[in-house]
Amino acid sequence: MLSYSELNRGIIITINDQPYEIVEAQNTFKGRGHSYLQMKLKNLINGNVIAKTAQPRDSFEEAEIDKKEATFIYQNKGKYVFSEKENSSKRFELERDLIGNQADFLNSNQVVETVVFNDKIINIIMPIKVNLKVTEVPPGIKGDRAQSGNKSVTIETGVKINVPLFIEEGDIIEINTESGEYVRRVNE
Repeated sequence: MLSYSELNRGIIITINDQPYEIVEAQNTFKGRGHSYLQMKLKNLINGNVIAKTAQPRDSFEEAEIDKKEATFIYQNKGKYVFSEKENSSKRFELERDLIGNQADFLNSNQVVETVVFNDKIINIIMPIKVNLKVTEVPPGIKGDRAQSGNKSVTIETGVKINVPLFIEEGDIIEINTESGEYVRRVNE
């Protein structure tokens, strides 16, 4: 059991037999020395975010989560198919709603970490930064490199992102999967 003082961002607890990750935790003090913890919790099974308040007398059960590596194979009609890294014949599917915007940066044969709760794979964890190839760039305008600014390009997963003007077709760029933003050009 986790006590009030052990509840921090990133801790996974169980509420009503479902795993919730603490996304935000903020201590608040009322008059006369009474304090409580305001939390935002993300359900790891369905992705819903709820608000919950904890008192110093409250305790929560820590969720037993396992993590295993898996390989992304392909996407079809909103379903993302993965295989276990050690055994490629063992496959499983996850819905786009569950994976969220990070699905935009999944590329074939990419290794991800799975989240396992009660012997069932409930979600994946993407690497924070991934390298992807730029496949489509709008035509340049004479003199645009002298200016500072951004342009929208298409990466190999089919997603458009904003990058600096010097990025060209065929460049490999690093992208932050949490924010969906360009980080840097990678020379490979």
